[in-house]
Amino acid sequence: MSWKNEWKALVLLSLAFLGCYFLPVGAPRFDHAITEALHLVKWYAREHVVLCLVPAFFIAGAIAVFVRQASVIKYLGAGANKFVAYAVASVSGTILAVCSCTVLPLFAGIYRRGAGLGPATAFLYSGPAINVLAIILTARVLGVELGVARAVGAIVFSVVVGLLMHAIFKGEAAGEPPVETAEAGGARPLWVDVLLVASLVGILVFANWGRPSDARGFWHAVYSAKWVITAALAAVLAALLAFVFRFKWWQVGLAALPALAAAALLEGSPVAVFAAGIIGFSALTSTGRNEAGDWFKSSWDFAKQILPLLLVGVLLAGVFLGRPGEEGLLPSRWVSAAVGGNSLSANFVASIAGAFMYFATLTEVPIVQGLIGSGMGKGPALALLLAGPALSLPSMLVLRSLIGTKKTVVFVSLVVVLATITGVIFGAIFE
Repeated sequence: MSWKNEWKALVLLSLAFLGCYFLPVGAPRFDHAITEALHLVKWYAREHVVLCLVPAFFIAGAIAVFVRQASVIKYLGAGANKFVAYAVASVSGTILAVCSCTVLPLFAGIYRRGAGLGPATAFLYSGPAINVLAIILTARVLGVELGVARAVGAIVFSVVVGLLMHAIFKGEAAGEPPVETAEAGGARPLWVDVLLVASLVGILVFANWGRPSDARGFWHAVYSAKWVITAALAAVLAALLAFVFRFKWWQVGLAALPALAAAALLEGSPVAVFAAGIIGFSALTSTGRNEAGDWFKSSWDFAKQILPLLLVGVLLAGVFLGRPGEEGLLPSRWVSAAVGGNSLSANFVASIAGAFMYFATLTEVPIVQGLIGSGMGKGPALALLLAGPALSLPSMLVLRSLIGTKKTVVFVSLVVVLATITGVIFGAIFE
């Protein structure tokens, strides 16, 4: 046996043994961190998997199967018109109210269909960063200056990050052909596929519509009607299933039975109804032939690749950083003390902290509000708002499996550096 080939395994086993041997079980901070990690992963499973990730997997599967590869390459490919490609990618977040983890299946879908690395990473950043509700909430809670700076910075960031990723990996990206798959729906009008994907996106958006701070006005009216709108979009999707895939109406009705039964028996539990609808929808598409079966298989492939890494990442984030309002292994006072003022180091620490923390949609605003109350400067606050929603430890783990370690490190580094520089400039002007 050659030890030259076995030293890595020896080192890893030795580190694992030492970690187990000196595990600080019984230490209050360690025990609390483990508890917080379990609380966080439980909360994530309840609040994000059913309503966010599962619809995102089906959207990604639909993109991979139904969206014509030629169209993706035409508008988002490496050789596409740069203005059109980055304009489309940079404003995607105004439509998708998703977090850094939910956007990953959508990114994987368009990237595998031939989108250029630049436009795809611009979409990856903008999806969670340019959230209309989050920007409005930022302006109302943290001030108009931060709200406007966040909106402008997120749009500019997405384009700059995408252009830099394209430039850095230009030769490598050009040598990566898109995944070849059979083109679906060749004889179908384009608007049918567009309506199919749009109905899925609508279900994702409205099922996750957050409660606005003001109990009046248009946004609250939309929130009050969110499940009615979601049900209407589900009905559109059901009609498309019968029309596009030639399912019999009785088959579609049978697939809808779990949701109808849950609505009748579990009144006041829309999440349970939503989950029951997913079960029926999955049963229908998984037993379908041709395109329907391919759609389910593609969605399931995304789920197998992404979901385990996300749950592990959320668990690790909980161990080290805890939940909002609770501490993990790293004391929150360290972060508060490090991001005071507007120095370069304060902005850099805020960017790094934001990059590794997990922020659910809209939760970053009250967290930053609390940090500002503890002495955080306006520059670091903007840096955290620009780096935080677009990145997280769970998303980094998944992104590495999608585009590789090198591209992931460069993408994260670009976001952190740009957020730091922007925070310094903003703090110098408005502090």
